[in-house]
Amino acid sequence: MDKEMSYGNDYHYLPVTSTESGVGQEISSDLFCLTTQIVNVIFVGQPDSDKWIVVDAGMPHSGDTIIRASEERFGPNSRPQAIILTHGHFDHVGAIIELVQHWAVPVYAHELELPYLTGKQDYPEPDPSVEGGLVAKMSPLFPNEAIHLGNHVTKLPSDFTVPAMPEWRWIHTPGHTPGHVSLFRERDRSLIAGDAFVTVKQENLYSVVTQTPEISGPPRYLTTDWKAAAESVKLLEKLNPVNAVTGHGPPFTGAILTNSLKRLTDNFDTIAVPQYGKYLN
Repeated sequence: MDKEMSYGNDYHYLPVTSTESGVGQEISSDLFCLTTQIVNVIFVGQPDSDKWIVVDAGMPHSGDTIIRASEERFGPNSRPQAIILTHGHFDHVGAIIELVQHWAVPVYAHELELPYLTGKQDYPEPDPSVEGGLVAKMSPLFPNEAIHLGNHVTKLPSDFTVPAMPEWRWIHTPGHTPGHVSLFRERDRSLIAGDAFVTVKQENLYSVVTQTPEISGPPRYLTTDWKAAAESVKLLEKLNPVNAVTGHGPPFTGAILTNSLKRLTDNFDTIAVPQYGKYLN
């Protein structure tokens, strides 16, 4: 492994998966969602194009799956122009080092995420005390130590543009993590929400395994600022997105997305916020 890059000492494979693992879904001609175990990786770009981007980097040891899917969509030996991270939790950077080594492309994240991506600061430990299901109880097994990408990671531009994604802008949506970002394209109102909200009840093992569609707030066991999380969901709802790909769960589109997101915004405290937990404001 590149000496400039390393995972935390707690990095390991997690034997939890879903029925949709390895399955990809096209949301629009240039927006494709690939599920790796229980988390989504997004490809942005037209098929067979040499101008495409990866958003997030999947579960630990998912690099081969991501590379194989990218070559099926964009052609053999293709590589993206960059990797954009919505945030640095283990299930969104699980294959980042392998992908950087294979593709030799830059990585971008919000400035407030950089300490967690350059070995300077660990994320707060998961909170297994939140209610919701077995995945929450399993969360102490989830890696939270910082990874180190060295000079391979750069902060996103301060003008809200997204490198190599000219029609998209990044939006700071903190709460789940301090530097969490979502991506939005005005032309077709497409939203890449990361974990600002998700479309499966991520704490519940049955829901995760079956990928049962359900609007939900950010994963409870790793969210540390619920006031900020609520404001972030309100901000995204005001964009009136038509298509949304989240970090966990199936894509939502059209009226289902509009109605679900409004319901989440109006009832955030009852739908999203746990009744108890160490990170309640």
